[in-house]
Amino acid sequence: MIVVLAVGASVAFTVMTESVHRDAVREWDSRVVEAVGEVASSASVGRDGRLWVDVQLRGIGPPGQVRAVSAPVRVGIDPVDGFDLGAIVRVTAESAVTDAGERAALVLFASAASVEREASGVFAAAAGLRHAFIERSTRLPEPGAGLLPGLAVGDTRAVAAELDAAMRTSGLSHLTAVSGANCAVVVGAVFWLASLCGAGRGLRIVLAALGLAGFVVLVTPEPSVIRAGVMAGVAMTSILIGRPSAGAGMLALSATGILIADPWLASTPGFALSVVASGALILLAPVLSRGLARWMPQPLALAIGVPLAAQLACGPIIALFAEQQSLVGLAANLLAAPAAPVATVIGLLACLCAPVPLLADLLAASAWLPASWIAATADATSRLPFAVVAVPPGVFSAAAVATLSACVGVVIAGESVRVRGVRTAASLVLAAGAALACAHALLSGPLARMTTPTAWSIAACDVGQGDAVLVRSQEQVALIDTGPDPESLAACVRALGIDRVDLLVLTHFDIDHVGGVEAVQGMVGTVVHGPLGEPADRRTLDRLRSGGAAVVQGVAGMRGDLGAADWQVLWPERESRAYPPGNDMSVVVEIGGAEVPRSLFLGDLSAQPQGMLLHSGRLRGDYDLVKVAHHGSADQDPALYEQADAAALIFSAGLGNDYGHPRAEALALASANGARALRTDLEGRVLVGLDDGALEVWTERPPP
Repeated sequence: MIVVLAVGASVAFTVMTESVHRDAVREWDSRVVEAVGEVASSASVGRDGRLWVDVQLRGIGPPGQVRAVSAPVRVGIDPVDGFDLGAIVRVTAESAVTDAGERAALVLFASAASVEREASGVFAAAAGLRHAFIERSTRLPEPGAGLLPGLAVGDTRAVAAELDAAMRTSGLSHLTAVSGANCAVVVGAVFWLASLCGAGRGLRIVLAALGLAGFVVLVTPEPSVIRAGVMAGVAMTSILIGRPSAGAGMLALSATGILIADPWLASTPGFALSVVASGALILLAPVLSRGLARWMPQPLALAIGVPLAAQLACGPIIALFAEQQSLVGLAANLLAAPAAPVATVIGLLACLCAPVPLLADLLAASAWLPASWIAATADATSRLPFAVVAVPPGVFSAAAVATLSACVGVVIAGESVRVRGVRTAASLVLAAGAALACAHALLSGPLARMTTPTAWSIAACDVGQGDAVLVRSQEQVALIDTGPDPESLAACVRALGIDRVDLLVLTHFDIDHVGGVEAVQGMVGTVVHGPLGEPADRRTLDRLRSGGAAVVQGVAGMRGDLGAADWQVLWPERESRAYPPGNDMSVVVEIGGAEVPRSLFLGDLSAQPQGMLLHSGRLRGDYDLVKVAHHGSADQDPALYEQADAAALIFSAGLGNDYGHPRAEALALASANGARALRTDLEGRVLVGLDDGALEVWTERPPP
């Protein structure tokens, strides 16, 4: 009890001292600011296509009026070089305050970014090695080239969106997050080399500690790396003083010390998953392996027990924030397990040997083969039927997954569970779960159309943080954007009985609008798309062309038929260079006629282009339905929504997204104009039809 109280007091003191600095920047919520700070993490690509980094602020204020302040923030920027750990950067951005439990006090969505001073010292050396290794790796063929930097040094920026989705579906995404396994490899390698040279125990530990510190700097101190590094340090100290500790005790001591120093790590999924997975390997894996050994050879039981323990323990945590659970993770991890350490070790050596190009090229090419095997495993297993099951993230899903995981563990453990009746109860729960799963598979598969109202003409799919809206008229179908994830879109299309998309509108090429293209590839007639920006945009269109689609860029004035309805493009202007490709050049389309409500789909337009669209004179008359721009961000033009005078507004956003969408300012547009707010984050899939000229609405879940 004394230890618990001491830890609690230490955490409270840390939070109290940091809160003063965090509160100082909250006044800048929902404002355009200029900020200067030091990069404090590696950059990773978010689902919105931006690079995201943690920055320790040195100053913030209105553009041109920066004043000194210190606080952690999270910054999203368009891809740019130089945002390495230790660099001093300057951004102009729209800010949003975070919840109290998050480590960053603000999230900054940058419109302009520059590097004031590049990283120096060991951080510069580490960044140089990483960049050289990434460049060397990406010259190799796919699959595997983009994955190799993630396996070796945890840099996932080169991983293609399709492969990233496959890794998540197959439960292999943890391989690209530097973890305790990587730290163990480094420490073990240094110990082995030092022992070969005849070093004593003390010297071996010192050298291993230095090697571990260098590795942490090289890969940047992410939550799982911090946890693994501290735990390795505690273990080496216990060896040095001659009193080795149990693994569980070392893990508890490491996690406690880290949380005292940085309590906000407790809210990061990466840290929680890292600690829980390590605990499962220490405490649960031996029990499961003994249980599995009743039916199979001991080596195979151990090989299955290790990933199974991690999956059972981590499943409830994943269910708190993820919208899907992998059902093929165990098989995928068994297939990938032999290749992962080989790719990691050889890839790390290739990174360190960058000053010797010939040797580095040889090592990178050697590491490419196991990386390609892992990529092929992810692709193959993610395509299996029922590879994932969709679950609404939250406490209830976590409790359900925890119950099923516990039952699986009890059944496999067998005689290790000595409480009478527990195994029988666990078996009954699993049998009931299997029956419910089969019923769900039938209702979302062969019987899906029987559970869906037939009178719908517009369907806003629940695809998380993204857009995917179907419009149907006389059995012809238009799809406006595809959401971020093929699985979510495929489930929606399947449930609605859609097997042909006559018109696909890709408003712009952000991942939350085109990431699900694979779900409709080969079933699209015509594609109308926004302006091209990155090479990946053209590759997306090439995939659709290969499936037989005709492709054309959308400009204002373009029009056509959809069954008995008409559609026309209202934005962007032909040959317009007012904005770069992206949100503000989104294709805006209106569709209406016959049984289809007159509807306006605004893509991701911000307030300024919304105003230009309003003053163009192309918005004529009232609309029945408006798909709110940019998932309900705060950057809206109220005059446009007043002109549209819609009966309902659709907010297509993901539950608990990082942006706070839909924002209160956007929701206020509905109440101000007497419109009904339809939210996919709260109500799931939204279906809309016309009944004697009035809107009829069906939702997957009742409104709150």
